[in-house]
Amino acid sequence: MTRVYLDHNATTPLRPEARDAMIAAMEVCGNPSSVHAEGRTAKALIERARAQIATAFGADGADIVFTSGSTEGAALALAGRGLHGAAIEHDAVRSWIKEDIPVQETGLVDLPDPANATLQLANSETGIVQTLPSGLAVTDATQAFGKLPVAFNWMDVQLALISAHKLGGPKGVGAVVMKRGTDLSAQIKGGGQEMGRRSGTENVIGIAGFGAAAEASARDLANGVWEQVEEFRNILENALEAGNKSPIFVGKGQKRLPNTLCFASPGWKGETQVMQMDLSGFAISAGSACSSGKVRASAVLTAMGYDEVTAASAIRVSLGPRTTNEDVLRFAETWLDKEKKHRARAA
Repeated sequence: MTRVYLDHNATTPLRPEARDAMIAAMEVCGNPSSVHAEGRTAKALIERARAQIATAFGADGADIVFTSGSTEGAALALAGRGLHGAAIEHDAVRSWIKEDIPVQETGLVDLPDPANATLQLANSETGIVQTLPSGLAVTDATQAFGKLPVAFNWMDVQLALISAHKLGGPKGVGAVVMKRGTDLSAQIKGGGQEMGRRSGTENVIGIAGFGAAAEASARDLANGVWEQVEEFRNILENALEAGNKSPIFVGKGQKRLPNTLCFASPGWKGETQVMQMDLSGFAISAGSACSSGKVRASAVLTAMGYDEVTAASAIRVSLGPRTTNEDVLRFAETWLDKEKKHRARAA
């Protein structure tokens, strides 16, 4: 059985460019804080990656602070600030905010005071893309970076969170992108690395992979790779809809990430669907990967007004650049067959 990976929003396969950059970085022994030649060589790898990410994210002139990922980035950007936000944010963001902004049925959010709020650029579960207001304090751009043509310098936002493993880089490395002149209090203190904002010897190998992945993702965007992915996503959505009228497609008609399809078959638990499709060779998810193992309705969907049964019955299929037309049609055929059998058993 050939397995089909359709869980790119959880994590992406490592790009060859990132792997090559990481292997090359393994040969560099110096500490980037050391002033000798070996240290300067390691430091140069970090600065090259910083420049690659700045170019890919349209953040020239901004400060880029490397972290272990967007979860740490959220703590660095949000701790102690008392910002406001909505329940559709990732749990890493929700842990630090006042969750008091309502969510529309469309999944969109209007912020009355952007300067004191955070708003994600795209939702990891539904794929719904927000229009960011001017003067926003913080945005979680983790899912959008690499999939959408975005530029930090156009956003009019103070801080943005990004992560390598969502765009073909390694796990365990991310960054906070800062409008220059923005204050940021270090949460990890010590040697004063990363301009005093995040102490600890930098993950040179992971950072090198992040930079290479960001550069490659920008090429994919320019070459129309994600437009092809979106076409396959739409083929999948249409095939499911044509084969069965029961699925509820979340975010249909809204601007979504080109690779993301979230849908629910009320009464058929999402966790059960994930397990059954896994046994048939398909990797998908029910909700955010960071909430795996927690049997509960999606907080994102309940915030959008879906009832508990529907919210607990949703799954997410997220495609990648290597997904094929055959992959999505096989998935649709398999899912429709299993859904039919589930309804027959439940009758």
